Amino acid sequence: MQYHIKGMDCASCVGKIETALARMPDVSDIRLNFATEKLELTLAPDGATQFSDIEKTIKRLGFGISATTNESNAANSSNQSATEQQRWWQTRKGKQVVGLGILMGVAYALSLLFPDYGMWAFAVAVIVGVFPFARKAVALTMTGTPFSIEMLMSVAAIGALIIGEPEEAAAVVFLFSVGELLEGVAADRARAGIRALASLVPKTAILLDAQGGQRSVPAASLQVDDLVLVRPGDKVSADGVITQGDSSLDDSPVTGESIPVGKTVGDKVFAGSINLEGALQIRVEKTAADNTIARIIELVEQAQASKAPTARFIEKFSRYYTPAVIAIAALVIVVPPLALGGEWATWLYRGLALLLIACPCALVLSTPAAIASGLAVGARRGLLIKGGSALEIIGRVNTVAFDKTGTLTEGKPRVTDITAFTKGASSQGENEILALFASVESASSHPLAKAIIDYANDADIIIPVASNAYATAGKAVHATVAGRALAIGSPVYAANETSITSKQNTHIEALQNEGKTVSVLFDEQSSEVLGLIALRDELRDDAVEGVAQLKAMGIRSVMLTGDNRLTAQALASHLDVEWEAELLPEDKLRLLNEMKDSNKVAMIGDGINDAPALATADVGIAMGGGTDVAIETADVALLKSRVTDVAHLIALSRATLSNIHQNVIFALGLKAVFLITTVLGITGLWIAVLADTGATVLVTLNALRLLRFKGAHSLKVPSRY
Repeated sequence: MQYHIKGMDCASCVGKIETALARMPDVSDIRLNFATEKLELTLAPDGATQFSDIEKTIKRLGFGISATTNESNAANSSNQSATEQQRWWQTRKGKQVVGLGILMGVAYALSLLFPDYGMWAFAVAVIVGVFPFARKAVALTMTGTPFSIEMLMSVAAIGALIIGEPEEAAAVVFLFSVGELLEGVAADRARAGIRALASLVPKTAILLDAQGGQRSVPAASLQVDDLVLVRPGDKVSADGVITQGDSSLDDSPVTGESIPVGKTVGDKVFAGSINLEGALQIRVEKTAADNTIARIIELVEQAQASKAPTARFIEKFSRYYTPAVIAIAALVIVVPPLALGGEWATWLYRGLALLLIACPCALVLSTPAAIASGLAVGARRGLLIKGGSALEIIGRVNTVAFDKTGTLTEGKPRVTDITAFTKGASSQGENEILALFASVESASSHPLAKAIIDYANDADIIIPVASNAYATAGKAVHATVAGRALAIGSPVYAANETSITSKQNTHIEALQNEGKTVSVLFDEQSSEVLGLIALRDELRDDAVEGVAQLKAMGIRSVMLTGDNRLTAQALASHLDVEWEAELLPEDKLRLLNEMKDSNKVAMIGDGINDAPALATADVGIAMGGGTDVAIETADVALLKSRVTDVAHLIALSRATLSNIHQNVIFALGLKAVFLITTVLGITGLWIAVLADTGATVLVTLNALRLLRFKGAHSLKVPSRY
């Protein structure tokens, strides 16, 4: 049986549902994927449990459920993207937060205008706000999870209400409701990232029949060995191999690399790649369910499903704290009068005081208060952190894996070298070569051509008018300039068309060994090599400093890239980092899993191809200037796209973790002291109230200290080659 579960806002929801289902007879093989909201299980035929029983159980836990089949899964996914894009205030949790906020506003107004009635207004807000949590806590208790965060929340709110602190109880309920809402919003955005992956593949394809006829068909209907036509500007509709045509393809949706790749007959192409130049005929090698983008989606889903749920510290502790203190309070009330002849009134008073001290308001607030401050500081610095779990994990990271293009580098090729091979080559000669390059490239939309033209314009070079411009797809561009037939191509293409001297070849190899892309300009009539231009995707200005900061913090940095080994080696040597090159998405995923065996790993990327790695790492970090899919999949987005922000992020997380530990010590330590004094009769009810309120004030003030966080220490290091 397959079901779609709605309303899971954190990974711990998976455990609650699985625990409840595991207690039901004739139910086995339970598999629930938080990322895709898909539940699979096996029901024994003619067993005691029916679908209606499963539906009733899951709805009692506060989740929605609907049955699906294998045939309807794809349709359900597309329908979800169309029908479930609700604004946060339209959701059940959003309405609850808005309603509770209005109630609290009214209560505050009444407390100012009519102090005698203000307490009752806050009490109403508490009852309304805590009711859904209490109902869910009861359902969880009946299905095998008695000491859940909902139970702790209910105990905290009701306890504060009983001791006459309804204002504090209302604030706790409201804060917790907001946290639950934010988790739900973050979960929906993550799922939207997975849906966005599927949109990379075109919905239709041009199918070629045996007679050469063309007809438009759904891309999902393509079968292995079908022939499809991909026109210039179109997206490739399926994984396959080129059978006719030459072109340059933008493979960035798959490889993440910004420079298009020239491809010809016999070369493989990926679904979702963009055809930039010539028309191509492609023989389909994989169906839609098995193409590159589909595999990336599957990798993301598997990574998110296999990521161990980050257990909330408070929820874990409450399994022991709440029942233990309630049991102690009960013993304090009952044992002395029965066993020692004590007065019931005295020990009932002490037991009630003990329950007041046990009220976990300060403990409940200790972690969210620090997390809220940490998230606020991060947002102010351009660090978009998607929830408290991510903020906590980041501080434990000891290995950072970087994608190269668009992460450590700017993702835009720049001209680095201009060489004139004409007689008497000089700066004047270099300007002439640059002008000829820009003239020939003026009709091209290739990123390298744009970089050369922009460089010439910035240098105020007069660009001659070219005529008869055309391209040999994936190989060269041609044009006539001042009566000369000129061409620009790669060194390999130029070597086939002209005679490159050994000295020129040595110079080209030296540039390529520095990780640069070399274009050669030659005269097609005389076969004379006139000059060359080298380009490279340069490091970000702060890349060296950012990596150095991580090293100073004791964190290992590794560069993972789909680019060639020469380029990777050149950049890695300057950054002083470990590196792996020529990697596909699944290769990055494999290396990350190997690193995770003995390390806490953060992955930083910006491309669609990085989505599986971002999902499978302990924490995924996306550059703010990257693709929407990478940003949605990641746990953190660096909105200002600065490498140094990685060190600031880790430093912030470490400061937040330290603050959380301090808060827990304050909350529990203060309560422990007054617990002992209350049992001994030294302190009474009013001191118990003071202990609870005092602990709450202490943890709140301590959490506010995080707002003064200054970031990681800056290092004075060179930022350029």
